[in-house]
Amino acid sequence: MNEEQVLKKLTEKFPFLNGNIRIARARRLFAEVPRANFREIMEYAHGELGFTMLCTITGVDDGGTIGFIYHFAAFNGVILNVKYGVPKDKPVTRTVSDLFPSAEMYEREIIDLLGAKIEGLKEGRRYPLPEDWPECQYPLRKDWDPKKGAGKEEVNKNG
Repeated sequence: MNEEQVLKKLTEKFPFLNGNIRIARARRLFAEVPRANFREIMEYAHGELGFTMLCTITGVDDGGTIGFIYHFAAFNGVILNVKYGVPKDKPVTRTVSDLFPSAEMYEREIIDLLGAKIEGLKEGRRYPLPEDWPECQYPLRKDWDPKKGAGKEEVNKNG
């Protein structure tokens, strides 16, 4: 299934995607979706359209929101990028590791670097920050100040 066919199937199944999904170039689709609809879109893309590989998850500080971009691939090389945002003051989402076990490391990275809470993610080690990194210091947030927060020197002093 090529990108045009994927676009057609997604907009037929989810009419609210009209105007919110586009083909950026050959084999690349980008969709911005409401948080409430992400899971059903992901499950449909996974189960019905063949997007069975999670390439990565990108976390983005968009100012007032934390954005999550999930990059899914099909075996034919088509990549579907699906983005949604959550309020920055309550950056909570659910894990996708039940469908994509590889999501666990990406989700831990988003927790450490952007301060998101991933509900349903099993307990585990921090990643990529060291275990002694100070709490509530998220170095990929736009409002993080390393001089006031946890720079390398501060981490070493506390370790």
